[in-house]
Amino acid sequence: MAFELPALPYGQSGLEPVMSEKTMGFHYGKHHQAYVNNLNSLIEGTRFANASLNDIVMESEGGIFNNAAQVWNHTFFFESVTPGGRGEPGEELARAIDRNFGSFEKFRDEFGKAGTTLFGSGWVWLVKNATGMLDIIQESNAGNPLRKGLTPVLTLDVWEHAYYLDYQNRRPDYIKAFWTIVDWQKVGNRYLQV
Repeated sequence: MAFELPALPYGQSGLEPVMSEKTMGFHYGKHHQAYVNNLNSLIEGTRFANASLNDIVMESEGGIFNNAAQVWNHTFFFESVTPGGRGEPGEELARAIDRNFGSFEKFRDEFGKAGTTLFGSGWVWLVKNATGMLDIIQESNAGNPLRKGLTPVLTLDVWEHAYYLDYQNRRPDYIKAFWTIVDWQKVGNRYLQV
């Protein structure tokens, strides 16, 4: 089965000023599309040719994994944000954040620190473990928490292509701006999933 670039739930200028239309043109239109194209080429004639994206992420290695995980990660990221953001964490997620991090402000600080200190390129994830506890993890390159048995709740892309055109080397400014576009309704729904 051939994978396709998932449509954005908003226009390429919809996340301005946090992510400019030019950044989205490269981030979504070039990088995300390239991962889809590469994945389709790499799985042709392999046991993954008709596999789901989740199965490929869980079972593959090397180039196939890197491209499949980047398709999965980017899709998850672009679905985690919305123009102007959406609300605050819902009641259950807010309680879980308070329980696991002490307060929403402490959670944001820890998440931001994880994004700022991740060396090189990768992802910062808010994840839920099998007992329902939340944690913040860093994943380099195409790393995906599904492979660790964790449920992704929120992610932040800290590859340079996600922010460099708008923020240059100011990753902390990009992370600060990210909070204004988080779709807390969607994030909360992910937390509530079994």
